[in-house]
Amino acid sequence: MNSSTIHHVNTSLIIISCIIAFFVPFELFLFSYGVLGPLHYLTEIGWLHKKNYFTKGKYDFLVLTATCIVMVYFNFNPTKHSIGYLPDLIAFGLLSSIAFVFMKDWLYRVAVLILAVISISYLNDANTYFTWIAIFLPTIIHVFIFTWMFMLYGTLKERSWPGIISIITLIGCAIVIFVVQPQGLFYQVSEFSQKSYALFAELNVRLIQFFQMGELAGVEQIYTSNAGFVIMRFIAFAYTYHYLNWFSKTSVIKWHQVPKKTLIATIVVWLLSVALYAYDYSKGLKVLFFLSFLHVFLEFPLNITSFRGIGKELSSLGKSRA
Repeated sequence: MNSSTIHHVNTSLIIISCIIAFFVPFELFLFSYGVLGPLHYLTEIGWLHKKNYFTKGKYDFLVLTATCIVMVYFNFNPTKHSIGYLPDLIAFGLLSSIAFVFMKDWLYRVAVLILAVISISYLNDANTYFTWIAIFLPTIIHVFIFTWMFMLYGTLKERSWPGIISIITLIGCAIVIFVVQPQGLFYQVSEFSQKSYALFAELNVRLIQFFQMGELAGVEQIYTSNAGFVIMRFIAFAYTYHYLNWFSKTSVIKWHQVPKKTLIATIVVWLLSVALYAYDYSKGLKVLFFLSFLHVFLEFPLNITSFRGIGKELSSLGKSRA
């Protein structure tokens, strides 16, 4: 497919994801996260590896991987103070990626890493630090904001009108989800869906608070209140399209060029992951927790590269019109 066709496909996928999210938000999210998610992690990490993770150093990804491992360890072995380390480690992964993308000299890199640690020590006292770094950054910022920025970068590079339509549609659908709140689409969320989604509930609560959509009497109200359904539609839409956006980029993944052994291994791991989610969703989340966060950490340099690219393209666009 050429780039224009891919953009048109993406626009269609955005609209389809939005429509389904209106009707069955909880079920859509659970399906997307449990079925599309693992395949996305595996294929994207493989692609990032071929691109040297968009860093200047050959082994930079090991630093990000080690940081992710430590974070996962503290998550599953909580102590009195360990919960405070989670956002610090995520922030360190993001800030260190800046050094990995822009600098090759280790002297400058070490200086930036030291500054990152100092900055984190100051930032972690902020009231909203945990919410933004530990809750929003690896979830809704990763799947919605970073996806939109990646799309914007590609559109600016191509000077593509179909691409512009696609990125406008993504924002438009998100706005529609918050503005259009049909009461008739409420339904009884099944016990299975509630139990399976329980580990994500904190994200919904924090988003409801962030958008000032009222106070919840209890976490269980995310399954019964208007605010709960609106936020769930947004989350389901963002995650579903995030995955579909990746799979639509056939020219990026290049399935036909993936070595046969790698492709078979990927499919086997993916099928086992889906089977585990089907057997016990909560266990699936715990077993695949590392893989899901690893792809977030390893994508940080790409996110930084996208921001830099957008700046360059906007600057170039401004000069061409001057």
